Amino acid sequence: MIGLALATLIAGGWLGLHLYSMFVFELSWTSLPQALIMAAILCWLSVGVFIVSHDAMHGTLAPGHPRLNSAIGSLLLFLYAGFAWRRMRDAHFEHHKLAGHAGDPDFDENNPTSFWRWYGTFFRRYFSWQSLVFVHTVVGIYLFVFGIPFMQIFVLYGAPALLSSLQLFYFGTYRPHRHAAEDFPDDHNARSDHFSTLASLASCFHFGYHLEHHRRPDVPWWALPSAKKAGIGAGVAA
Repeated sequence: MIGLALATLIAGGWLGLHLYSMFVFELSWTSLPQALIMAAILCWLSVGVFIVSHDAMHGTLAPGHPRLNSAIGSLLLFLYAGFAWRRMRDAHFEHHKLAGHAGDPDFDENNPTSFWRWYGTFFRRYFSWQSLVFVHTVVGIYLFVFGIPFMQIFVLYGAPALLSSLQLFYFGTYRPHRHAAEDFPDDHNARSDHFSTLASLASCFHFGYHLEHHRRPDVPWWALPSAKKAGIGAGVAA
């Protein structure tokens, strides 16, 4: 119940703020500071929507209810960027099987230390033509049907979506799996951040506690701080 309640707050807040930003708010030079604050919140909530979908992949959003997990995960991934549920779920399970090795869809074995090259590979693998069609369709409807100014769409829809992908990639993929001077603690090829609970929540909904997640994928995002305190990821590097 905790996971579903938090998912309702995150997804409801994201959708409500998005609709407000598109259909009620009016962007101007005077309201630009407010728009930037809203964009930052939308970016963070977008990350949360994806993390909720990720929990649904592992069945931890609604334990014991696989159809409910699939239904919620499918809806949220589609709203996030037109993603296909089965394709994303299968790719994520491959990531867990092959973390940090060739064949891992989240990893770029040719650029294991380069943020931007790795992000480019990551973006191309996941943002398929279906996602591009979805985003262009949404933008087209907002622009030509509802007459929403393009700059408002960009600042309050396009930019938060793109920035959320960078945030997810940096804290949830690159930092945990990048090759660095220190060795990985085990064959999960993942490490965890030593952020405080609040900083971890703000950065990526605790997904920076990444070794804990790989060792215990049955632990939902909101319980990862407790998993870290329990020592599930003991010995991880900063």
